[in-house]
Amino acid sequence: MTLGENLIYQRKKQGLSQEELAGKTQVTVRTIQRIEKGDVNPHLQTVKLLAAALSVEVEDLMPIDNPREETIQAKWLLLIHATPLLGLFIPFLNVLLPLFLWIHKREDHPLYYRHGAQVINFQITVLLLYLASFAALLTWEGYGFVFFITVIPLCIAITFANIIYALRSRKCFYPAIPFLGSGRKKTLKTILLAGFALTTQSLPAQGQALAGQWDANHRAGTIERLDGIRRSKAIERLDGSRISAAELTRQIKELAEAGGVTGLAVAVFNEATPVYQETFGYRDAPRGLHLEVGSNMYGASLSKAVFAVLVMKLVEEGVIDLDTPLESYLPKKIHEYTPQTKWHDDYSNLEGDTVYPAITARMCLAHTSGFPNWRWFEPDQKLRVHGTPGEEYRYSGEGLVYLQVVLEKITGQPLEELAREYIFKPLGMSDTAYLWKEPFARNYAVGHRADGTAYKKDTDNEPRSASTLETTPADYARFLEGVLKREILQPESWGRLFSRQIRIRSVKQFGEGAREQTDRYDGIGLGYAMGWGYLETPHGPGLFKEGHGNGFQHYTIVFPRAGKGIMILANSDNAEGIFRDLLHLALKDTYTPWRWEGYIPFYDR
Repeated sequence: MTLGENLIYQRKKQGLSQEELAGKTQVTVRTIQRIEKGDVNPHLQTVKLLAAALSVEVEDLMPIDNPREETIQAKWLLLIHATPLLGLFIPFLNVLLPLFLWIHKREDHPLYYRHGAQVINFQITVLLLYLASFAALLTWEGYGFVFFITVIPLCIAITFANIIYALRSRKCFYPAIPFLGSGRKKTLKTILLAGFALTTQSLPAQGQALAGQWDANHRAGTIERLDGIRRSKAIERLDGSRISAAELTRQIKELAEAGGVTGLAVAVFNEATPVYQETFGYRDAPRGLHLEVGSNMYGASLSKAVFAVLVMKLVEEGVIDLDTPLESYLPKKIHEYTPQTKWHDDYSNLEGDTVYPAITARMCLAHTSGFPNWRWFEPDQKLRVHGTPGEEYRYSGEGLVYLQVVLEKITGQPLEELAREYIFKPLGMSDTAYLWKEPFARNYAVGHRADGTAYKKDTDNEPRSASTLETTPADYARFLEGVLKREILQPESWGRLFSRQIRIRSVKQFGEGAREQTDRYDGIGLGYAMGWGYLETPHGPGLFKEGHGNGFQHYTIVFPRAGKGIMILANSDNAEGIFRDLLHLALKDTYTPWRWEGYIPFYDR
């Protein structure tokens, strides 16, 4: 049967219409119709969503029809289930061999992941049972011997039964403690430690040394090997649910591959601290160079979030006030200054404009200055103010650059020098700057088009507060940690920075719909704070900032009251197609206004 036929069968088996199935998933009715007709070969992520909604396994929708592949699969399953028997002759091979096979094959097919995890869980449980039986042999006269001689034959019988069951039905069942495939790490560690303690306390003198040696070997062997496959504290998400680092890595990798994302860096924060940080894919795909946490990445509009913190620091220092018109700090009109850069400090087009002198720092940071995003988006490419400053949200890079230019004239210091003094150096962001630096050339990421080809790296940008940040995943995660821990600024300043300045009711942030009104986002109180987007949740305010440039797409959101957040940096034009699913997977973030941002999932495009 085809995928479409299987989908129809499973859907009708549960009495669901196409519309009802679509309502239970994030897959459109049109996509379901095309899958059932066989018009498309859907992404694995789409199939997973459908399988989850139907409460079936992925392979129930995607059967293997190739006899040769069926044979290969049977051989791998035989290896996974049978190799633990070698542990009868060499200690710990019952765990090491299936663990090696699982690590090698778990990404190839859901069957290998599930079967391998169950085998490993069972074999670790067997080791614990063997320890318990040994203790019983020494301390429980009569029955202890029966327990001791029963464990191994019982385990062998369960293993052979599962070998047959797996080869016949592709299913297995092992009674075991769920060490893998479960988020209950703390509970399991407690069980292990309690088991060790009870065992060593119950052994008589002649058995203490043997039990202690077993305990040491078990800790060094089993537990440390599990640490090697990212066995760590579970990541707590906004709704209180948990996911292990290993499982999160596995699912992000699948999602990125399905969405065609060339390179990706993700960090997740719990208790205001990064508890997960990983990179995926390439910093330069044509050259086969892998992305690392220390790789230089173009930050695009993430520049604005850093600049907002810098501005608030200068407010604390008394350099400016948020509500004083910026031009009033200057000895002459802004358009009377001779430009010192290629273009961004040229305000000659504002001569004769009577509106712009009212613009304040608060308006620039909240995107209510009235300036367009960039002057070249204007029909005549001339800078002008739209409407009355302070009254309407209009995303504007020009507004932040105007604030930057005024600050540079007031302080006599360039943007990079100010950022280095007040932000980068205090936070230890040694690989971050508002301009390209030669050391970055050793390990930099290029942007990639949707087809995987690379853009040429732009290294001649002049420092601009709204757009030219060069950073690394490690450095920007450090910045977000500083934000969550409220470093750099006084508590009152953080409160002012993260207070909503204006409500947003547009259908979309950019393009068609940016000037249309909707009440869709009233439930989250969508708006803008200073330098950051703002939304309201049961977990307190969420502050978000995105970045978008040729081949680079980023998104970050932090929940200061909850101490949680996520950083997503990508050097791929396809990345925004996985943002919604990634936010839900890693953080259970259902608040980000993904339609407003234009983050349409790749499988619905």
